[in-house]
Amino acid sequence: MQNGFVESLNGRFRDECLNEHMFRNLPTARRLIEEWRMDYNAHRPHTSLGGLTPNEFATRSRTDHIENRVQL
Repeated sequence: MQNGFVESLNGRFRDECLNEHMFRNLPTARRLIEEWRMDYNAHRPHTSLGGLTPNEFATRSRTDHIENRVQL
């Protein structure tokens, strides 16, 4: 095991996307993989991020950073 986070992502990607679809051509594969990636990053809460989606966490982090900088 190299990196637990990468191993977890690879496992989810394989189980939820690659094993669920039969890709007939490269454009179809790209479209389905992009749909899975967008769902994973925009709509799914992650326990490692305190129940936030990665997009919510990134936005919150930027907002917190700006607020903390103003208070200095």
